[in-house]
Amino acid sequence: MGTATAAGLLLGFGLDRVLGDPRRGHPVAGFGSAAMQVERVTYRDSRAAGVVHEVVLVGAVTGLGIGLRRVVSGQNGRSGAVTVARALGEVAVTAAATWTVLGGTTLAKTGREMADRLESGDIEGARALLPSLCGRDPEALDADGLARAALESIAENTSDATVAPLFWGAVAGVPGLLAYRAINTLDAMVGYRNERYERFGWAAARTDDVANLAPARASGLLTTALAPVIGGRPADAWRAWRRDAGKHPSPNAGVAEASMAGALGVTLGGRTEYRHGIEMRPTLGDGPVPRVPDLRRAVRLSEAVQVATALAAATAAYLRRR
Repeated sequence: MGTATAAGLLLGFGLDRVLGDPRRGHPVAGFGSAAMQVERVTYRDSRAAGVVHEVVLVGAVTGLGIGLRRVVSGQNGRSGAVTVARALGEVAVTAAATWTVLGGTTLAKTGREMADRLESGDIEGARALLPSLCGRDPEALDADGLARAALESIAENTSDATVAPLFWGAVAGVPGLLAYRAINTLDAMVGYRNERYERFGWAAARTDDVANLAPARASGLLTTALAPVIGGRPADAWRAWRRDAGKHPSPNAGVAEASMAGALGVTLGGRTEYRHGIEMRPTLGDGPVPRVPDLRRAVRLSEAVQVATALAAATAAYLRRR
């Protein structure tokens, strides 16, 4: 029922806005722990082993989503009461799954907290907070570097933490929501180009790239359209996207970061310090390097994109079944 899916997506988004991520017992953290246990069995230094790892875990989560959908839609009878109960069950399950997989509210809250610490001069506090946003080396960054790292993470994770799960929820309901979060989590766990995961993590990284192709571009379009919310110009966001996104090593993060840079009127990229070493990232956008006020503007734009995505996903889910 398209109406039930649409209502569940909106309700789950609302729960995320009000409650944020669970502080304890987060299901995504539970999945991560299970994935680590599975890796002890599946790990081999080969792409084939990585494919098995991806199929087993994503398949299990997708199967769980399909099973939940069948349970709530499988009540026998054609009476009005049964129909209402079935619809309410689908709304409840979709809402719970949506709340579980979204991370946009916590992302925005962390971005604002980072800005607060930087504005108060609490550099050590800002450095301690950075690992909850990205994998940069905080000890190597000053206030402007911390603001840039946080802003780039806000841009990329607006797509990963909100736009993409809602997109797949609109396309495939509960199975889509759960499958996407499993894919994205596995990429964060093993999708690295290092000695251990160069081959084993290949399947996770490529699957995540494919799963985010359409959502990242939807995020870019919304960021471009909503640039005036923070005083930006859609033309600047569009130009930065078209000119600079392809320079980024990620086919999807480049879209999110370039469109955000254009909307804000800043330059992202350049020298990027991780714990494993230094990378020279291509520059995205035009203008000065981002500072703390730009980080606050990025958070506001992220929240606007999140709200627009929730409305668009609910509309698409409703129309798809109609």
